Amino acid sequence: MIECSVAAFDFYNMSLTNEIIKQKLVEKFGESVTSFEEPYGLLSFEAPKDMNLKVMQFLYDDEQLQFRFLTDLCAVHYPDNKGRELAVVYMLHNLNNNIRLRFKVFTDVNQPDVFTASRLFESANWMERETYDFFGVNFVGHPNLKRILNVDEMDYFPLRKEYPLEDQTRVDKDDEMFGRGGTIV
Repeated sequence: MIECSVAAFDFYNMSLTNEIIKQKLVEKFGESVTSFEEPYGLLSFEAPKDMNLKVMQFLYDDEQLQFRFLTDLCAVHYPDNKGRELAVVYMLHNLNNNIRLRFKVFTDVNQPDVFTASRLFESANWMERETYDFFGVNFVGHPNLKRILNVDEMDYFPLRKEYPLEDQTRVDKDDEMFGRGGTIV
């Protein structure tokens, strides 16, 4: 009986590493979780968009993992990535072990539906509204998905890479006013 208690104690107090997190995710979800990377020591992975809530609920509920704080939620537009143009990126934090991870789901820009995480993380409410406002991601089940920073009449999503940058042939501007060209004193 004592050995069992000691073993359980050791299990919950052993240091949580990226390898343990990856192992637990693969055990639970198999080949559905992919693209594991560790840039600068930050575990990063992706899963299909219809599994975003299952993965985050597992990361939240698991007694060893305990990723119970949503640090950030945003989107990235990859216009050349057909069928996967929009990525929703979740930054999760285990406050007990001070470990962070990045979780991504991809969606088609023509059907940008992703399940809302606002019931699991209350902080997701405003972050999802901002992501909708700027990228057009439709968070299915969100309690109040409407624009938060831009005007309601706006009929486009300004952070998508669908618009050309400035015209490089313009002659009606002074590059020095924009910090380009000329000598910096």
